[in-house]
Amino acid sequence: MIVDRFVRAVDDRLRLSPITRKALAKVFPDHWSFMLGEIALYSFVALILTGVYLTFFFDASSADRVYRGSYAPLDGSSTSAAYASTVRLSWDVRAGLLIRQTHHWAALVFVAAIVVHLIRVFFTGAFRKPRELNWFVGVTMLTLALANGFTGYSMPDDLVSGLGLRIIVSVVESIPLVGSWLVFLALGGEFPSDEMIPRLFISHVFLVPALLVALVSVHLAMIVRQKHTQFPGPGRTEHNVVGSRLWPSYTLRSLALFAWVLAVLFALGGLIQINPVWLYGPFSPAQATSPAQPDWYVAWGDGALRLFPPWEPRIGDYLVPAPFVPGVVVGGVTFLALYAWPFLERLRTHDRRRHHLLDRPRDHPVRMGVGVAALTFYAVLVVAAGDDIIARLLRIPVYDLLSVFRVLVLVLPLLTGALAFLLARALRRGDAARLGDLTRADLAAARGREPPPAAEEPEQPARDRTGERIELWPEGEVWRWRYQDPDAGVTLVGNRAALTEEEAVAAARLAYPGVDRVVVPGPPPAAPPGRVRTALRRGTDLVMGVSLLVAALRQRRGRRGPDGPA
Repeated sequence: MIVDRFVRAVDDRLRLSPITRKALAKVFPDHWSFMLGEIALYSFVALILTGVYLTFFFDASSADRVYRGSYAPLDGSSTSAAYASTVRLSWDVRAGLLIRQTHHWAALVFVAAIVVHLIRVFFTGAFRKPRELNWFVGVTMLTLALANGFTGYSMPDDLVSGLGLRIIVSVVESIPLVGSWLVFLALGGEFPSDEMIPRLFISHVFLVPALLVALVSVHLAMIVRQKHTQFPGPGRTEHNVVGSRLWPSYTLRSLALFAWVLAVLFALGGLIQINPVWLYGPFSPAQATSPAQPDWYVAWGDGALRLFPPWEPRIGDYLVPAPFVPGVVVGGVTFLALYAWPFLERLRTHDRRRHHLLDRPRDHPVRMGVGVAALTFYAVLVVAAGDDIIARLLRIPVYDLLSVFRVLVLVLPLLTGALAFLLARALRRGDAARLGDLTRADLAAARGREPPPAAEEPEQPARDRTGERIELWPEGEVWRWRYQDPDAGVTLVGNRAALTEEEAVAAARLAYPGVDRVVVPGPPPAAPPGRVRTALRRGTDLVMGVSLLVAALRQRRGRRGPDGPA
């Protein structure tokens, strides 16, 4: 009762009920791939929760400390405060190792979910008009996630993370004219500096997370403002969304996913060891360790540095250091291409229409070929980052393996991209539903010349289909409507009620512009079980009341007799 009064008081002052009612009625498609973004969101929540716990025990300082703790091989050693607090956090703080490893696993899953989500968006064309801004936000979030993951990886000041930080400092210093200035600005001096760890800490726990929270909020606001995309299917058009309402079905499903994400992350943190910094030892500029591989999301940069030859061209009086092309140009060109891709595809296809239905990847062979080639290129770079481990396992010289990777990184993307392009054209031209259904004739036809694209035409509503109809009916003071196609066995009820019959007809024709047959009134929807029981109970009570009334009248008549009172 108190809560009810409080809610009514707040709503009386802020008038939030119409906004809340509209938000809870929003429809989300029922496809598993749309949960990829939610996995990224929930991993980010896990990062924040575990990160807050870790900040209570981490000492973000480069000052010398003498470690005193449970890890005997390091007891009494002089290390940096950051490294000593990390080891103490892992060995002496209750649940410290669990939280630290869960935090690390959450970072890996967070970046992986963003990458897979962007891949889905790319191959299905969800970046097209009117969602270019959302694509820019997603690519920027990926950039910030990579940066924040690397700063968190570098803060413990162990030998492996220090080596990775030294590599990235060399890459930034290779930028002509401004490289040394950027390093001095970021680290507060030459590497390694006393301000290095505090600045990494501020960036990792405050600056980048604040930007990520802002971008996540903007991303969700744009999804709410723009209706959700959906895959083509029965009853799905460019004007409607078929799926589950936000409340209660989608909310319960999303909360269950949140619980599963947390359960998996904590299971990984408790059962699978990751980044055991006490085995690596503290960072020393004069030391290095091999093998030493970074996390997978920055391994592509390490692989590019290993594969690129020591080429140092001169531009005028300036020498371009060898790390510049593999470390700066490769990643910079990739992200510039990601930002520019919606406009590049629009220039090629001349498609300026608004799209709410997603593509099948086969419908755009060029996009398919380019995407597969880019993914293959970066996959080879990630594997090449572990060439020393592979060489040790296979017992072959690492330089021979390096030559093989240099050939693969140039040839394999071209082969896989061409194959993906050919298969997409064959699937689009032929009648095959899956890759396994393709025939030699389909592949031969796909190698032929591509027909010129059709001229862009304004989108026209479909003609009336005889089997489809819109049914309307009054429900209290509002009107409901539903789309029905008996031939396909599809029945879809409108998400929102209309105040008048005309508004219901307009909403139905907006969602299904090609269906002109409107039935008024349509059959009312089936009553929920609770209403059915209430109706039966009321009907039973009415029958019993009538029976008792008839019995009473008969009894009274029997007492009076046929000629009057007895």
